[in-house]
Formats: sequence, C-alpha cells, structure tokens
Amino acid sequence: MRIGVVKEIKPDESRVALTTAGVVELRRRGHEVLVETGAGAGSAMADDEYEAAGATITDVDAVWNDAEMVLKVKEPLDGEYQRLSPGQILFTYLHLAAAPELTRGLCESGAVCIAYETVETRDGRLPLLAPMSEVAGRLSSQVGAYYLMKPLGGRGRLMGGVPGVLPAKVLVLGGGIVGYNAALIAQGMQADVTVFERSVDRMRELDVSLGRTVLLQMSGRHAIAEALPGADLVIGGVLVHGAKAPHLVTRDMLGSMKPGSVLVDVAIDQGGCFETSKPTTHSDPTYVVDDIVHYCVSNMPGAVPITSTWALTNVTLPYVEAIADRGLHRALAEDPALALGVNVAAGEVTYEPVADAVGVRYTPLETVLPLRVA
Repeated sequence: MRIGVVKEIKPDESRVALTTAGVVELRRRGHEVLVETGAGAGSAMADDEYEAAGATITDVDAVWNDAEMVLKVKEPLDGEYQRLSPGQILFTYLHLAAAPELTRGLCESGAVCIAYETVETRDGRLPLLAPMSEVAGRLSSQVGAYYLMKPLGGRGRLMGGVPGVLPAKVLVLGGGIVGYNAALIAQGMQADVTVFERSVDRMRELDVSLGRTVLLQMSGRHAIAEALPGADLVIGGVLVHGAKAPHLVTRDMLGSMKPGSVLVDVAIDQGGCFETSKPTTHSDPTYVVDDIVHYCVSNMPGAVPITSTWALTNVTLPYVEAIADRGLHRALAEDPALALGVNVAAGEVTYEPVADAVGVRYTPLETVLPLRVA
C-alpha cells in the first residue's frame, strides 16, 4: 500500500503522524511511504532521516493525490479535507462530535475516515487516545501551575506551598487517564488534590495507585459546586466516548470561585467540560471570563512534540500495518476495535455518538462497507 504522511497545518502543531522508525517497519513489509517535505521538522526528524529510513520525500499535492491511506495527527482543516478522494483512507484524530462542518465535509469526500479516538477494545479501552491523554493530563498540572502565577493573571499561589503556608487546592474532574495523570503530577508538586469520579470501581483503583494523599469524591453537579469556592486550579478531563463532553462547570458557577483561579479544559476537543470554554492555541492559550483564567488549548500534546510523536506512533503503527498488510475490509472485519474507529464511510456517518452529536443520520458501518475475512 502507498501510505502518505502530511505536515500538520493546525496553528502551533508540531507533531507528525509517523516516526522514522515507523517508516522502517512499513518499508520492511513492502509498503511505500510518502512524506511531505518538512513534515517531521517540529518533532526533530529531518527529511534526510526519513529518506534514510526508506521514505520518499515529496510535496503536499503528491501526498494527498497519490496516497491510498493518509496519516495525520489532528483533524483535517478547511483546505485539507477537500483534498480527500472517494475510497481514500484517512487515519487521524477527528473529534467530530464538536465539528458538524468537518463531518459534512468528510461525508462529501467519499473517503473512509478512521478516528484514533474511537478505536475501542472490548473492555472499553481507547488505545490510540491513551498516550495523548497521558501527555495532556501531565501537561494540565504543569500549565495550571504556570498560570496560577500572578504575572500570568493567576491568583499568585504556589502549587506546593511552603512550610506554614497551605498548598494550592486542585480539583480534577474525571478519574480516567487524563485525570489520573493530572492528579499524579499535581500530587508530585505537593498540591492538595481532589479527584471527582463517577465510578466507584475506578475510585478504588485510583485509591491504590495514588494513595491517600489524593482525595476521591463521587462526581456530581452539587459536589463540584460545593468544592469550587475553595479551588485554585480546576482540571477538566471528562470523556464520553466519541460524544460531546458534558458541562460540569457552568457560567453561574464561576461567580463562586476566587478571582485568578485557573480552569484547564483538557476536554476541549470534545466541546469542553466548562460552559465558558472555547478553543485556544499555544500562541494565545488563555482568556479570562468573570476573573477566572481559562486555558483551553485544543492540541495540548503539540507543546511537547518529540514525546507525543513517538508515543503516538507506538500505538498507531500496529493498526496502520494491519490495514496496509490485509487491506481495509479484512482489517476491519478481523478487528472490531478498529472497525469502531470508522466515523465516516461512503458519505455516511457510521459512528452513532457522532451522528447524534451533529444531528445527522447514523448508518451502521456494515451497510456501507462490506466487512469480510478472506
């Protein structure tokens, strides 16, 4: 198969969808890899390194026109999704539940669009979302601590305090991968951390892994509202698989918070879990609503592209190999987890939570893309 890797054009996005090591593995299996000029520069992988690994360096038009499968990191932007052709495979993060216009554009393209974030195993794991959730969760506490500083608009609270002065109080909404990693780093910074989670079983796991220095509380609007007045930093890490995130902090609730407190919305790709959230960029990451600092960067892992690119390829490469080696239909038929990643095919939305979120008809995948095992 001919596999293409394009350079990300989203503002401040320096990740790339495939490492040089990934190129070596695909070439070893007999596949051709086209890499757009400069695609890996932001992740410290130069064109000559890709060429040494066996890739063909070419221009953006050649990648989109010639590749049977296009690999990306972020969702295609206006000007990119129009390049897709019927039957071409797009494999990337899509987050379509909060993007009706993109969903329509992908449907019109006729391409098969597979979302990293909805590839889901039988036990409910999201293997291609997990590493970026780990990165974003760890970053959320770092950036929260940074924006708590007074010169950045924050309250002026040190995360760990000092002897005789209380540490910052951190609320983490959601105890999944994002929440666990956010709590882990905040705990390491010696903050006062509370994680809000709805699953008692998950809270038991967190109790073992984080220890009793992190408090665990059953999540609910009332409980969160009661905790907000004492919070210095609130990290939103809730996830509803493939669907829009619920608003756990409303505009009215901001009035109970202390001026200069910080909200970090890791769920912004799925619409955000704070009512006042709107996507921001690394170049202009924050804004203030009702004296509360909001950090809502929609590609947080792009701030650490070397770590993120290698972590992403570690988990996506086996799925890329499966599609390239077996062909799309057979790969989907043999792996139900990968089949759940197909959000759009043959002009139809084939992932029900996305269809519900954007208000279009849901069409089961098997009715538009015959699945077979040869």
